[in-house]
Amino acid sequence: MATKNKTPVSVVTGGAGFLGSHLCDRLLAEGHRVIALDNLLTGNTDNIAHLAGNRRFTFIKHNVTQYIYLPGCVDYIFHFASPASPIDYLELPIQTLKVGSLGTMNCLGLAKAKGATFLLASTSECYGDPLQHPQKETYWGNVNPIGPRGVYDEAKRFAEAMTMAYHRYHGVDTKIVRIFNTYGPRMRLRDGRVVPAFIGQALKGKPLTVFGDGSQTRSFTYVTDEIDGIWRLSQAKYHEPVNIGNPTEFTILEFAGLVRKLLGSKSRVIRKPLPVDDPKQRRPDITLARKLLGWEPKVGLEDGLRRTIEYFRGRIG
Repeated sequence: MATKNKTPVSVVTGGAGFLGSHLCDRLLAEGHRVIALDNLLTGNTDNIAHLAGNRRFTFIKHNVTQYIYLPGCVDYIFHFASPASPIDYLELPIQTLKVGSLGTMNCLGLAKAKGATFLLASTSECYGDPLQHPQKETYWGNVNPIGPRGVYDEAKRFAEAMTMAYHRYHGVDTKIVRIFNTYGPRMRLRDGRVVPAFIGQALKGKPLTVFGDGSQTRSFTYVTDEIDGIWRLSQAKYHEPVNIGNPTEFTILEFAGLVRKLLGSKSRVIRKPLPVDDPKQRRPDITLARKLLGWEPKVGLEDGLRRTIEYFRGRIG
């Protein structure tokens, strides 16, 4: 648990990634000292360059599938290290499995040794191509363990099981957040997810690529909302998974139309075959987050997309 009467120390694995870097910002704003670990496989030091010179922030290049040694006290460990987009985990299948298994084990071992609170960044992918809609935390999922997406889905499902085992057997104070589609500044253009894909294509005047007929649905959570839910969960006395996501649902075709409208783009839509095991529906039930954390998303999709578009506009030039 967090130690009283001193500056809390938080470790963020994947701290140079999209979500990890925003989490570092929030923890620093909450008065923590932050140690970010990242092997930069998919992370980028540009995401934390603004923290250079901050005396309460330390960056260490490290692969968490290797033993983690940190001197001194640690109060919180946020395990966010993992390839997290379809392109990443299809190109890096073994690394994805290793960071979800060995990486989680090493981080939990550190939490046990330090008496720290441990928060696992899990994912809505645990639900697979869901047969329940919207998805509640009690739903066990519909996952193909040997499909191409299985390396990510099963890595996170294993990580959840390991986290609960450390809680039940060793008494570690653990939390599990199931993160639904999150977007915002610091995403990579070549990410494989629909937000940077459509924005990047539209800014370049290229066609927007829709897979399948575009009727599949997604919900989109702006990054500040997601991080706020994660922070609140880290302070809660609760150990089982909690969905943090936006329950407002859009078809991919609706989303393509919104991106074109906001950019005044004339980019046409082209269709390609639907990838294997691509979820047809994805929408969180956030009843638990509302009740337990007093949390719900505040940033509307148009507002969040405008902020994200400006970020990418600056990157494309």
